[in-house]
Amino acid sequence: MLRRINGTALIIAALVATVGALAFPVWSYADRSGTGQANLNASAVATQWGPLSATDRDFLVKVRLAGLWELPAGQQAIERAPTQAIRDAGDHLIVGHADLDQRARDVAAKLGVELPNQPTEEQQGWLRELSAASGVEYEQKFANLLRNAHGKVFSLIAQVRHTTRNSLIRQLASDANQTVLDHITMLEATGRVDFDAIANEAAGQSTASPTGPPAPNGNLPPAPTPVAPNGDVTSLPSTQPGPPTAINTNRP
Repeated sequence: MLRRINGTALIIAALVATVGALAFPVWSYADRSGTGQANLNASAVATQWGPLSATDRDFLVKVRLAGLWELPAGQQAIERAPTQAIRDAGDHLIVGHADLDQRARDVAAKLGVELPNQPTEEQQGWLRELSAASGVEYEQKFANLLRNAHGKVFSLIAQVRHTTRNSLIRQLASDANQTVLDHITMLEATGRVDFDAIANEAAGQSTASPTGPPAPNGNLPPAPTPVAPNGDVTSLPSTQPGPPTAINTNRP
C-alpha cells in the first residue's frame, strides 16, 4: 500500500514539474533578453517628446549625412550639368536638403544626439565620381547615384514614421518623406534613371521569396478600338516611328 502511495506521489510531482516547465517560458518571456521588445526598451532613451530609439537616432544621422553630400552634388549639377532637367534636379536637392538639414540639426540638439560633420567614405567616393565625369556620363551618374541613395533612405523614413514614439522624430520623418519623394520625382524626370539596375540590385540584396498573383499567361483581351463621337473608327497611334496607320473609316 505504501509503495502504491509513493508511486502516485511521484507521478503527481512529475506532472507538476512538467506543467511548471511549460508555463515558465510564458510568464518569463517578456523579461528575457534578446527579444525584440527587450532590445527596443534597452536601446530607448526617455525624453520629454517620447522614447528615442536606436532607429530614431540612426534616422537623424542618415538625414544629416544625406545633406552633407547631396547639397554639394546639387550645387555641382547647377554649375556643370549640360541639360536643364539635371540642373532643375540639382536645385531641388539644394532647397530640400538645406531646409531638412537645419531641421535635423535642431531636433538633434534638443534630443542630445551627436551628428556627423562630413560625408561617409562611400558618399565622398560618389562625389569624386561625379567630379570626374562629364556630358552624358555625368548625367547618368548624377541621376542614378542620387536616385538609388534616395530610394534606400525612403524605406528607413517609412519605418521610422510608422514605429517612432518620439513626436519630434515623427514630424521630421513626415518632412523627410515629402522632401525625398520630391527629389526622387525630379531625378526620374531627367530620363537618365536606370530602373532595371535599381530593381536588380534590390533583388540581389533580398532573401524573401516574391509574392503576389501569378504572371499573366499571355491571353489578354485585345485593346478596344477607339471610336469617334460620330461612330467612325479612328486611327490608332503607332508604337513604331512614323505616322499612324488608319484602320478604317466610313467618311466619304
